[in-house]
Amino acid sequence: MTSTSFLVHRPRDQQTSVIFASPHSGRNYSRALMDQTLLDMQAIRSSEDAFVDELFSSAIQHGAPLLLANAPRAFLDLNRASDELDPALIIGVRKAPQSARVTNGLGVVPRVVANGRHIYHGKISLEEANRRISEYWQPYHTELQKLILENKRAFGEAILIDCHSMPDEALRSATRKGTPRPDIVLGDRFGGACSKLIVDKIEAAFTSAGYQVARNQPFAGAYIAQRYGHPAFHQHVVQIEINRSLYMNERQITRLEGFYDFRSRLDRVIAEIVEIGRPRTSKIAAE
Repeated sequence: MTSTSFLVHRPRDQQTSVIFASPHSGRNYSRALMDQTLLDMQAIRSSEDAFVDELFSSAIQHGAPLLLANAPRAFLDLNRASDELDPALIIGVRKAPQSARVTNGLGVVPRVVANGRHIYHGKISLEEANRRISEYWQPYHTELQKLILENKRAFGEAILIDCHSMPDEALRSATRKGTPRPDIVLGDRFGGACSKLIVDKIEAAFTSAGYQVARNQPFAGAYIAQRYGHPAFHQHVVQIEINRSLYMNERQITRLEGFYDFRSRLDRVIAEIVEIGRPRTSKIAAE
């Protein structure tokens, strides 16, 4: 299924409660956006989770759905609440106590990209911000919620893998001297978004593939993990952040020579994660 906001790939025969989603890999940079921005294409793409959709593309072959954003993060951030509006960017938004994300220019309509570089010449209208939310944010989250509810009906649970990438520079500044930088950061909001058993299994899958794994530091999960992660109701979310330096040239936003080898290695991890949500007998199989 395709919309302006998202693309969802479904397996022919779904036999797992696991869902993969990538809210920040969208790269449909419209002419209207590029006419508004101060940035060139390379700079505006710095906040994009480039190639993450490709890295997780094998999820469908392993029997799990894959939800992908079309709109780029610089245009609209799907991992923010729809009311995280930035008064420093949007005309007509009342100045009130804001989250640190909004204060730093990283609201639902971002004011800046990586390294605090401003996206726009000036401000945008509240009407424009609301249009983006209505046409892009709402359909994506409606589809995500639909996938979660379908899995809960079919399997009694839903496990959402929220797929992201992280700049190596951010890891260097957040890692203590003498401590190895992680390849993978798993965010479960310190246990609030996912059962420990599931996170343990996901960590084991990455570790057995030879990756250095950290939990919740420096990324614990944002709006999607907070909104949809409710372990007590059999709804689990794990945010996966992959170090970009493993597979891409971050400055040029191009695939490294070893990109496809990395993707093949990751494919084995994806297969193990899918198995976590594969029951011996599912309602779908019974039907």
